[in-house]
Amino acid sequence: MKAYLAGKIAGDNQYVQKFADGESKLQSEGFVVLNPATLPGGMTAADYMRVCFAMIDCADVVAFMPDWSNSRGAQLENAYCQYIGKQTYYLRGEE
Repeated sequence: MKAYLAGKIAGDNQYVQKFADGESKLQSEGFVVLNPATLPGGMTAADYMRVCFAMIDCADVVAFMPDWSNSRGAQLENAYCQYIGKQTYYLRGEE
């Protein structure tokens, strides 16, 4: 199964490590992980959201990290998942 990993990126200096840790956790559970933290820099916020929505569409489930509600982008991803009926999964841990 494929899982898209959602959480706060903008304004979080530790996002690369945080997303790598989330990816490792999901991989240990048998998921193929679609990780937006590995996208290249230099795009607009709207461009990132378009790519992320495409990744969500490809995923079987979207895994939200504990800080997702502190991210405007992850809030949009959550709303999109609810709208299209995408299965969601909420990771536990420290924010």
